[in-house]
Amino acid sequence: MGVGKRILVSALMVSGAAIGMWAAHEGFTEKAVQPVKGDAWTYGHGSTVRPDGQPVRPGDTIAPAAALRLAIADLNGKQATLRKCFGEATALYQHEWDAYVDLAGNVGANAVCKSSIVAKLRTGDFDAACRTIPAFNKVQGKNCCLPKNKRFCGGVCVRRKGVEKLCLEGVYP
Repeated sequence: MGVGKRILVSALMVSGAAIGMWAAHEGFTEKAVQPVKGDAWTYGHGSTVRPDGQPVRPGDTIAPAAALRLAIADLNGKQATLRKCFGEATALYQHEWDAYVDLAGNVGANAVCKSSIVAKLRTGDFDAACRTIPAFNKVQGKNCCLPKNKRFCGGVCVRRKGVEKLCLEGVYP
């Protein structure tokens, strides 16, 4: 279900609604944390790098306003990468773009670019591309959708389903 007309990705920017969704889902952490043992340190709204481009380290802190600015900068960088791999001639609904930017913000733009999403978009199979989002359901090799991994990373499975719904239906979770 698209809303309005599809727009070339070269003209799209992540929406305010998507940024709000991102911040809400990521939450806010003033002090650096390791969300899952062995993962990169994060702070703010899930940022893994500081404003100076260096990795977040234990003991780092960030204020709420700076965290939001950093999250927006992070998402903007992901958008640039997605534009290149999707192709400037690809046209999407705003909510589809928001879904892919959210996914890239969570798993990395390169992971999205290396997935089958790109080929599906280029052939115009938009629904199939959206339906690929839940496949990004692993953390440290564990399938987060399996009941035995629910405590470890079950939120990832829930989030991917929500982002898939956003992509397909335009409903911001």
